[in-house]
Amino acid sequence: MKHILLAGVALAFAAVPATARDLTIQDVATLSRVGAPVVSPDGKWLVWQQRETDLPANKGRYDLWKLDLVTKGAVPEKLVAEADVNETGPQFGVNGRVYFQSDKGGEDSVRSIAITGGDQAEVAAPAGGFSGFKLSPDGQKLLFWADRKPGAPGIEPAMIKKDANAGSGRTYDQLFIRHWDTWSNGDRSQLFVVPIADPTKSVAIAPQLVGDTPSKPFGGGEELAWSADSKTVYFALREAGRIEATSTNLDIFSAPADGSSAPVNLTADNDGMDNLPTVSPDGKWLAYFAMARAGYEADRQVLMLRDLTNGTTKALTEAWDRSVASIAWSPDGKKIYVTAQDTQEEPIFTVDPKSGKVTRLTQQGVVSAVVPTRDGAVFSMNSLLGPDDFYQLKGKAQTRLTNVNASKLAGIDLPKVERFSFTGANNDTVWGYAVRPANLPEGQKAPLAFIVHGGPQGSSNNSWSYRWNPAVFAGAGYAVVSVDFHGSTGYGQKFSDDIRNNWGGWPLEDLQKGLAAAEQKFTWLDGNNACALGASYGGYMMNWIAGQWTDKFKCLVQHDGVFDARAMAYETEELWFDEWEHGGKAYYEDPAAFEKWNPVNHVDKWKTPMLVITSEKDFRIPYTQGIASFTALQRREIPSKLLVFPDENHWVLKPKNSMQWYGTVLPWLGQWTGKASK
Repeated sequence: MKHILLAGVALAFAAVPATARDLTIQDVATLSRVGAPVVSPDGKWLVWQQRETDLPANKGRYDLWKLDLVTKGAVPEKLVAEADVNETGPQFGVNGRVYFQSDKGGEDSVRSIAITGGDQAEVAAPAGGFSGFKLSPDGQKLLFWADRKPGAPGIEPAMIKKDANAGSGRTYDQLFIRHWDTWSNGDRSQLFVVPIADPTKSVAIAPQLVGDTPSKPFGGGEELAWSADSKTVYFALREAGRIEATSTNLDIFSAPADGSSAPVNLTADNDGMDNLPTVSPDGKWLAYFAMARAGYEADRQVLMLRDLTNGTTKALTEAWDRSVASIAWSPDGKKIYVTAQDTQEEPIFTVDPKSGKVTRLTQQGVVSAVVPTRDGAVFSMNSLLGPDDFYQLKGKAQTRLTNVNASKLAGIDLPKVERFSFTGANNDTVWGYAVRPANLPEGQKAPLAFIVHGGPQGSSNNSWSYRWNPAVFAGAGYAVVSVDFHGSTGYGQKFSDDIRNNWGGWPLEDLQKGLAAAEQKFTWLDGNNACALGASYGGYMMNWIAGQWTDKFKCLVQHDGVFDARAMAYETEELWFDEWEHGGKAYYEDPAAFEKWNPVNHVDKWKTPMLVITSEKDFRIPYTQGIASFTALQRREIPSKLLVFPDENHWVLKPKNSMQWYGTVLPWLGQWTGKASK
């Protein structure tokens, strides 16, 4: 089998000192992180935001960088990098200046600067702050999104008189009461257009709609688009109401940028999700993706094309069994660039807007962002062996443009990665990968960390992670095996669908068969000295394994996993997910569907030592699930430990907390496998 290698890895690590050492979480937490690329209209400049870790402050801070794409031998340079100021979201204007968001002085503003540097100019600084902005194609207007009370007539926040005698309680009469990691205060993410000529004025876009645009918690500028003539705004929104917590029905609306008339729902006929509106350069076409099934957040995302002159719509990729993750038009409008997961990779493809023909452009690696250019594309890409860097496509030639972390990764010996396949449940081909520690002597075996991914509609693919990073486990001396069980993405829609009503069935069979296949194929891993780990669905699987596969693992690590399906059905916030996964009904309508795969029903068989990790701001799988799991372990007198983060959500994001996470997990593995911590 071929090793999974980062494109250009020979360039990145050509000069590794003889005293190479293993990767640690301290290395990973302090790496520079590049944002999405932005290319100037003339194709001469690449600009991006870059995060550096401020470890004492336990957070990241952001600067803007640039790269000359024309001059041979050019190297990245800082464009804007004021100390204690975050500069983010760069965009090029028609005047050649770079517009960006700044928190200079503690207040949000849009500022601009020439690509050659010099003085900044403040463009707009709306009171009350904002989440992001998009510059209009004519360079005359800014489209802001900001949290305001529903129906706000302008971006200026409403004055709310506070009652000095009011208590601290929150009252609700419908869901959501909280979402991801935030309690609802009634605000909604809304759109406002501000003219650059007079930034004190603003126009509310579609104030009559109640909902969040972009969607929360993860939506951004990709869910909004300007028309080519700067007169219309397109946006995705799920109308709120009593069904919000059970609905995936985001629709795409159009609205005049001057607020002169009501918005029009362009996708009202589809009850599934519609998103990523992307206008063609000539303004005649609107590309977007559509899901067919209501209530299913992981349905196939089919690339759609709407004729903006007559409203006719066609599905471009209906015959392609892959899910479109991003959309961008080529400057000449003759191609649509998309990314999509495909068997542990996430390459770039082009789609012909006339025929729907799909052509693959890249091979190994996960592409995180694409900007089409006149002669190809600039994109960011990562792999299991390295974080995002920038690359350029010209024809079939792929060139690496940056090596942002070269100095930080110098002298680090990275592990070897090999993918494998086997016959899993339902006699389907299932894929996985194995990671071998870089300095494992020939003939020796490494203790095993068997990592189960979350989602469950996700993938243990060829991507870099700042949280669950296989290279860090390998750096600590562990072999890593991970399997893309039924329910995983990148293998066609049926494979993803097969986990529905099957949470503890085929996926567990795949994991058991996959680990056996890995033990047979890779003689350097010690399957008899193994611990299993997982978060979210992977955490659920740890609780399930504890009662179903009781004699295989020396220990378990359960992070944010479902322990009791009944409680989860009433505690989680996005009800559509939990209900779809168990057949489409609420717990009280079909309790048997939830109880069939409920770990709490098998606690009497638990005996494997378990580390439980949870966070108090996790509203997706609330921390009470972790406490319940730990309580079960303690009552059964099973060796166990509980780690609770008061300031994290479903993910551990703060650098010091990430270090603490690994500083707890790795010694736990070592305690039960006999592997000394490095």
